[in-house]
Amino acid sequence: LRVPESIHIQVNGSFRKGTCAKDLILKVIGDLGSNGAEYCSVEFEGEGIEQMAVAERMTICNMCIEMGAKNGVCRPDGKVREYLGSNIKPGPVEYIWADEDAEYKYRLEYDLCELVPGVAKPHTVDNYSSVADVEGIRVDQVFIGSCTNGRIEDLHAVADILRGKRVAVRTIVVPSSVKVLRQAIADGTLAALVDAGCTVTAPGCGPCVGLANGVLADGEVCVSTNNRNFRGRMGSGESGIYLASPVTAALSALHGEISDPLRYI
Repeated sequence: LRVPESIHIQVNGSFRKGTCAKDLILKVIGDLGSNGAEYCSVEFEGEGIEQMAVAERMTICNMCIEMGAKNGVCRPDGKVREYLGSNIKPGPVEYIWADEDAEYKYRLEYDLCELVPGVAKPHTVDNYSSVADVEGIRVDQVFIGSCTNGRIEDLHAVADILRGKRVAVRTIVVPSSVKVLRQAIADGTLAALVDAGCTVTAPGCGPCVGLANGVLADGEVCVSTNNRNFRGRMGSGESGIYLASPVTAALSALHGEISDPLRYI
């Protein structure tokens, strides 16, 4: 077994309104390329990571495989312990992290204050663009969910945008788990999404891998919060998938075209 080399990514600052963790990791993958972290372990830390909820950190780590990494990890802290709750033993906890003198293949640094909403254009995850550069492209479908962006925080962000309005295109929402589905029912999020015209389906794999409930037809364009946009991933090989954050996806659903959050939020 070859021990992976490590890549260190320092994340500073705070998100501007309209940007989130998905925008950060799409930018990182765009910079490194789809094989830029091949067989590496990618470590994220800094004040930017500390301010993120565990769900946002999950989005970042989930996407590391899309640049070839063996592993993606954010520096653990009290938020992680709180998230785990009763699933860990009471008492002192040792947070495992790299040694101070650890050696890295290379180091990168990002400032969240400078981050803009981004997308991965068809048909590769590293085909990065700012949302502003592709704004106005017609959309046939919006998919919000998957293991990348289907947690309750993601659904809250979408509901905040769609509440009291109606989507302009078919919009499919898939909570990432039964627990998330129950949370969304209990706090009124699900009602807000249904009232806005969204179709909410049971947790599990569906549109993300072109199985059911939103399979794309020839020539259709989808804005999706999932992790991959390969040709034919969500249905027809003649369709196009733009990966985006839940915020960008919600606004695009509302307007029927790719929409830049910085213009509306």
